[in-house]
Amino acid sequence: MKAARIVKPKEPLQIEDLPVPRPRGKQVLVRVLASGVCHSDLHLWEGGYAGPRDMFMRVEDRGVRFPLTPGHEVAGIVEEVGDEVVNTGKGEKVLVYPWIGDGACPACTVGEENLCDRPRSLGIFQDGGYAEYILVPSERYLIKIDGQEPEQVASLACSGLTAYTALKNSSIRAQEFLVIVGAGGLGLIGVQIARAIAGSTIAVIDLDDKRLEEARRLGADHIINSSRSDPVKEVKDLTNGLGADAVIDFVNSSKTVAKDLDMLRKRGRLVLVGLFGGSTELNLALMPLRAYRIIGSYTGKYADLVELVALARRGMIRSVIGKRFRLEEVNDALTQLKEGKIMGRAVLNP
Repeated sequence: MKAARIVKPKEPLQIEDLPVPRPRGKQVLVRVLASGVCHSDLHLWEGGYAGPRDMFMRVEDRGVRFPLTPGHEVAGIVEEVGDEVVNTGKGEKVLVYPWIGDGACPACTVGEENLCDRPRSLGIFQDGGYAEYILVPSERYLIKIDGQEPEQVASLACSGLTAYTALKNSSIRAQEFLVIVGAGGLGLIGVQIARAIAGSTIAVIDLDDKRLEEARRLGADHIINSSRSDPVKEVKDLTNGLGADAVIDFVNSSKTVAKDLDMLRKRGRLVLVGLFGGSTELNLALMPLRAYRIIGSYTGKYADLVELVALARRGMIRSVIGKRFRLEEVNDALTQLKEGKIMGRAVLNP
């Protein structure tokens, strides 16, 4: 089978011919129809994340090993199953839940494998979906998607699930004011999810007018271009000087977080999602005086992905597909994503 592999960080991915895996026991072999191109893949390709004081946090220090086939947003067709698989058959269309844990840590025991102490996530710690086939450890990581478009559903496994979990972590309610920072793939699906499950007033902040207009089309009540106006003042003006009840930052950089804190109202919740990186300074006295809550939010659990797929099946959310690429065009896809040339999600079709 053909697979696009990161052989060494910061070098072009290589298309390699690898043996097609043979499933054993509980394993399931899935033929990939669509694999989303995620910003997390960019961090893998670059070898790490920006940390505080110009420190670079290497992914290899977190247990990532190269060469690696990335890709954790995968939808496809079951090609073959191991002899212990009982509820999944050849030819079924499935979405793959990639956030696999060791099954033994405290998070795993309560169904939060995405927060496992020793993660084994597909496309990060083991080979993923930038390939013609992917080997899934168990059928319990599959969600059946008969009647749904694989390209539409694939990105739910990361961008959709991450946004869904962030909305839940924000505890946003009807009549409250929600700010979404970043109108990329995460932000755009986040607007739809917020509209579907929260009923709050939604403001979206970004630097790009086209993305902001798309956010408005998808349900944002207010859009703010932070390159032309002060987003803190805009949010305060829209909330009678009080500030936002919750801010979800899908960028999470030093610059955005500083603004996030300034636009929060008393008792406000700040949910940090993006992996842009950097550091920020906190006014420690204000934290208790204003009763802020700062929450880190990372992907989501299997049960939430099942709920999200159900929302998509009912037509309440729909992924914004920016561009489609062949597997051989993977380096172009990653480069365009890095340069901000893709609105919504990019998808590989192996």
